[in-house]
Amino acid sequence: MEHVLQKIDDLEMKLSFQDITIEELNQEVIKLNTLVARQQHQMLLMVNKMQAMEPSNMASQADETPPPHY
Repeated sequence: MEHVLQKIDDLEMKLSFQDITIEELNQEVIKLNTLVARQQHQMLLMVNKMQAMEPSNMASQADETPPPHY
């Protein structure tokens, strides 16, 4: 009987440890989700800023006149 009680105690300790580990991992997942959301927002801001920039002074390939030897 004592052997069974010892096994029950061991299982309860393992379960407790797993509960703590799961909670710690959950907190890390929450932090990472927040970080990813922030990075996505920053990336969107960068894309919008780049799209709003003035085009360069170089003509596009279609607007370029061919060299004289053509």
